[in-house]
Amino acid sequence: MSVGVGDKAPDFTLPGTGGASYSLSQYAGRTVVLVFYPGDDTPVCTKQLNCYNNELAQFTDIGAQVLAVSAQDMASHEKFAAKHGFQFPLLSDTDKAVAGLYGTLGPLGFPRRSVFVIDSQGVIRYAHRAIAGLTFRPVDELVRAIQAAA
Repeated sequence: MSVGVGDKAPDFTLPGTGGASYSLSQYAGRTVVLVFYPGDDTPVCTKQLNCYNNELAQFTDIGAQVLAVSAQDMASHEKFAAKHGFQFPLLSDTDKAVAGLYGTLGPLGFPRRSVFVIDSQGVIRYAHRAIAGLTFRPVDELVRAIQAAA
């Protein structure tokens, strides 16, 4: 069973860009925008993460931290992050365990493009799981969700 709005967000620890490990619990007291994306350097994922990166101040100005998760390994993430200059961590969920906790795996086991807004108390206040994943949630929609969660 996957988590939804009103549920406590499952904690996790994953390796991320910059050689660090990241846990959801380390952001206790802050809002987190948790982005699951299917793959590094794919057209829609690249557009999505560049959009969030280009508008990162809209998130940080209201105290939100963006974390992006996919199943690629750290070598792929480091290359992808360096190529595009992402200012938020890319986390590696190679066994798809975290994707499973959040219910973002499709029927064939591939991660679906999904985004969650988790409030400062660790409660999910917004959840969107794409069916086809050809589009992504716009920054203004996520900012409104963050503001509503505050």
